Amino acid sequence: MRAEDRTSRAPTEVDRQVGETLRNLRQARNMTLQELATHAGISHQQLQKYETGVNRLSAGMLSTLSGVLAVHVADFFEDEKVKRKGLSKTDALREQCQAVLKRTQSADTLQDMLKVLEALQRR
Repeated sequence: MRAEDRTSRAPTEVDRQVGETLRNLRQARNMTLQELATHAGISHQQLQKYETGVNRLSAGMLSTLSGVLAVHVADFFEDEKVKRKGLSKTDALREQCQAVLKRTQSADTLQDMLKVLEALQRR
């Protein structure tokens, strides 16, 4: 890697992946660009640049967006982690489910999650 590549502020592959994850999370919540941008205090044009990987997300903006989307900041990097570990899609999803379970504090919520998983398994 060249020295100028290491110091460049240009978006990297990880930045593009984080942007793609951001878009997927927004769409999974049926939010428009404008809705999420308003909640995050930015323009929809800026949000679109983040999602397409044209602009890099700052740590502060990543924190803001994770709060609005109700996810952990680490969730933006799951696909990158999967690539590094060389996991199959099934194993990666299993790992993500386990991470969600570990973060869940409420016994009632865990009981509800179990019911949903059992219902899905019977399909």
